[in-house]
Amino acid sequence: MGRAKEPVTLSAEQIHDLHGKLRTMRHDINNHLSLIVAAAELIRYKPDMIERMSATLIEQPPKITAEMAKFSSELERLLGVAP
Repeated sequence: MGRAKEPVTLSAEQIHDLHGKLRTMRHDINNHLSLIVAAAELIRYKPDMIERMSATLIEQPPKITAEMAKFSSELERLLGVAP
């Protein structure tokens, strides 16, 4: 990660916007994790569901990674520390 060349000042509006994006990211990641837990529980109690639920399990990590990358890019842009 790069280093800011000078102090960074964010406006109240930018901070508010960034906080909203952080809340959205947390919410979306929690949703993806909930799907993982639900699929694992279904597989535990109904092993015949493994084939159907494995797709749900496999789809979630890339979605989580994408959510984190999206927020990280925005944060790095605002802070002037893009990689």
